[in-house]
Amino acid sequence: MTNRYYTVSWDQLHRDSKALAWRLMERGPFRGIVAITRGGLIPAAIVARELEARLIETVSVVTYHEEERGRPQVTKPPAAAGDGEGWLLVDDLVDTGTTAKVVRELLPKAHFATVYAKPKGRPLVDTFITEVSQDTWILFPWDTEAQFVAPIARSAGK
Repeated sequence: MTNRYYTVSWDQLHRDSKALAWRLMERGPFRGIVAITRGGLIPAAIVARELEARLIETVSVVTYHEEERGRPQVTKPPAAAGDGEGWLLVDDLVDTGTTAKVVRELLPKAHFATVYAKPKGRPLVDTFITEVSQDTWILFPWDTEAQFVAPIARSAGK
C-alpha cells in the first residue's frame, strides 16, 4: 500500500471547518456540540463559533498508544449529551471508523460531522467536507511544524 501525505495548514483547516458549519446550518439548531478529543477540538470550536453554539461537551476516546493502534477506550464520556438527541458530534477525521463506532454507540441520535473522511469510515458520518483516499495520511497543523527542507538536488546526492 502506498502511503500518501496530505498536509493541512491552519488556514485550510479553518476554511474547511467553516465550510462544515455552512453545510450544518440547515441541520440545526443543535442543543450543543460534542467534540471528539483531541482532533475534534479545534474544528468543533470553529463550528461552535459559526453556529453560535454555547454548550460544548467532549468525549475522549483513546485508540493510539505511541503510534500503534489498539482497542478504543472511552476515557471521558459525554455525560451532558445523553443519547445525542439534538446534539452535533464533531471530529477532524473519520478514518477506519474505529473511534466513530464507539462514539456512535454512546450517542446514537447525534448528528455526526467530520471535516475529512476516508472511504472505510465515511458511512459512519452524516456530514463531511473533504474525502481523501484510505492510503492518505493527513498531516494536521498541530502534528507538524515548519522546518528547513534541503533542495531536491542536494538530497539526490549531486
